[in-house]
Amino acid sequence: MGEGERYEEAEPPPELRPFIRCLWTYAAPNPTGGVQRIAPDGCPELVIDLGAPYEEEGADGVFRPQPPVIFAGQMTRPMAIRPVGPVEIVSARFEPDGARDFLGMPLVAATDRRLDLRQRLAGLALRPGDPAGQMAALADWLEGERRRDRWALDLLVRREVEAAAADRSAPARTPGERRALQRRFADRVGVAPRALRSIHRFRRVFDHVAHLEGEAEGWLEAGLAAGYFDQPQMARDFRRFLGCTATEWARDQVELARRLASQSYKPGVAATG
Repeated sequence: MGEGERYEEAEPPPELRPFIRCLWTYAAPNPTGGVQRIAPDGCPELVIDLGAPYEEEGADGVFRPQPPVIFAGQMTRPMAIRPVGPVEIVSARFEPDGARDFLGMPLVAATDRRLDLRQRLAGLALRPGDPAGQMAALADWLEGERRRDRWALDLLVRREVEAAAADRSAPARTPGERRALQRRFADRVGVAPRALRSIHRFRRVFDHVAHLEGEAEGWLEAGLAAGYFDQPQMARDFRRFLGCTATEWARDQVELARRLASQSYKPGVAATG
């Protein structure tokens, strides 16, 4: 990592674990300023930026500042961001189906959107330069939200989410059962079951590749291990989810984009660095 750059993860308290996968912080006092491509990872996020908020590229190609507090819903396409000053972030990564009661609306309403939550978190004070304290304070605040709103899970959706993460085949369902499950996924997850499985398969590429340096053989081997039939199939998903080839991404992506791709999406991983 660059000078002064740090990334840390922590597990949430037991009461939050059914809903939140991990808490994480990231800081880069002197970011490069380059455009970074963030791929879908199947998990919505609550992101609080204590530094200079990133700029995000809109559909019109114009970069605009993100709000300093956002709920980032499920993504079905890449997000392009660039830093404009010192970065310091604290975030909660929800389970794919864990944010419905926190958000208070169907997750499909947040898909491919970043919702401004500044007013909702106006009373939460986070001290800059204190990653452990930041994560603890955010966890305490979320636990208060959980108790107040009585968060719950849809167990059928959770079983399907777990099957997708483990790459287990879905049980046979009638057309009516499939449509009902899709409606429940729109409400609890924000994307269809098939789309979530495609995102998980794509993210497994980064789990399997040993060195993200762009060698064609390494990427192909990782793609096959992740469940792709061949290189063209994987290449289509790189275009779909990152907007570039594997070698272009490995060559150009640094800082937060690389950290998020290399480890933080993995279930049950806690890392520091």
